[in-house]
Amino acid sequence: MKHSLAIVFMLVSGIVPSAIAQTPSAPAAPAVPTKVAVIAFQTAVGQTNEFQRNFADLQKKYEPKRTQLKAMADEIDGLQKQLQAQGDKLSDAERASRAKVIDDKQKSAQRLAEDARNDLQGEMQEIYNGVAGKVFDTLTKYSQQQGYTLVLDVSEQQNPVLYATDSTNITKPIIDAYNIKSGVPAPPPPAPGSAPAPTSTRPSAPSATRPPASTTPH
Repeated sequence: MKHSLAIVFMLVSGIVPSAIAQTPSAPAAPAVPTKVAVIAFQTAVGQTNEFQRNFADLQKKYEPKRTQLKAMADEIDGLQKQLQAQGDKLSDAERASRAKVIDDKQKSAQRLAEDARNDLQGEMQEIYNGVAGKVFDTLTKYSQQQGYTLVLDVSEQQNPVLYATDSTNITKPIIDAYNIKSGVPAPPPPAPGSAPAPTSTRPSAPSATRPPASTTPH
């Protein structure tokens, strides 16, 4: 009986590996063709009609502050020229008094300019982030519709793209698609001497991937 069981075991142990070896493996998943595009994301956001409009509104909002700072700078410049012209005719006390007035005005103007710059940066960040998140959604939908499996941002200074043909650049199509979606008309041409809207800014990234984050307009 023991010999019979041993023979059966040997037969079975020889059959099982053979059966496993002959089991067909699962077919490999078909390879998905790679379709790659590039985009200058910061440029795309900065050139949308919505961002251009919002930036122009922000410029108007800070125009009184710029006017005030220019008036202060002109006043300080005038006082400095007076002191230089009359310095040798003034007493030491008068010269020191005028110099202190100029110094106080310079410090006041500097504080005002720094506060204005910080406020402008904060509002600029909010404007850019708001538009960038929506442009990113448009980019995602467009890429899915066109079958792109990878989109690289070439607006970053450190990016892996060394060469790309014009046909792979989807910056302009994304701008056009977003302008249609937003319904915001193109802004009128800027007045001579006015500051153009920036085309390179860096917002906080949406959660799915990361478009860029913020530069300050000057």
